[in-house]
Amino acid sequence: MRDRAEPLRARGGGRAATAARGIQALAARPSLWPEALGALRRLAPQRWWRHAPFLPVPDAAYWRFRMETAYGSDAPGRPSAEDIVEYLRWCQRSRPRPR
Repeated sequence: MRDRAEPLRARGGGRAATAARGIQALAARPSLWPEALGALRRLAPQRWWRHAPFLPVPDAAYWRFRMETAYGSDAPGRPSAEDIVEYLRWCQRSRPRPR
């Protein structure tokens, strides 16, 4: 559980800073809001409200893993606003459509 108590800014990219960039990038893109909520639901740990920081942010170890697999171990690993928007657009395109 120690990773849960780490500051929001972990090696491999700050989770809080990434969330702020994502919110800012999505403010003008309401068509991506449902995808953003779905991504948040997938990334948030179960029962996140029971542990500090009492926010639906991914576990620090999981976030480091995701940033390393996305950007490599030598890269700063901070998704830009464009990366976040493009990921959500990819999620939108990949979602199964009702028949």
